[in-house]
Amino acid sequence: MQIKIIIFGQLCDLLGENLVLDNIADTDSLTAALHRKYPELVNTKYMIAVNKKLVVGNIILSNNNTVALMPAFSGG
Repeated sequence: MQIKIIIFGQLCDLLGENLVLDNIADTDSLTAALHRKYPELVNTKYMIAVNKKLVVGNIILSNNNTVALMPAFSGG
């Protein structure tokens, strides 16, 4: 299964604009794969969204999910 990942903000400087990763079953696997491929990401704060909803914890991914990596942000 391939997962297409859209990258936003300053994360584009580290990862490029979009990624496609194979054999990613869930968001924990996604994070582990990203940290192996991009070690500088380990010390970077970012959030994962699946289908336009921020993810807290681990969720299972499927081929038709839209995954986004977004830099940490705060509101005011």
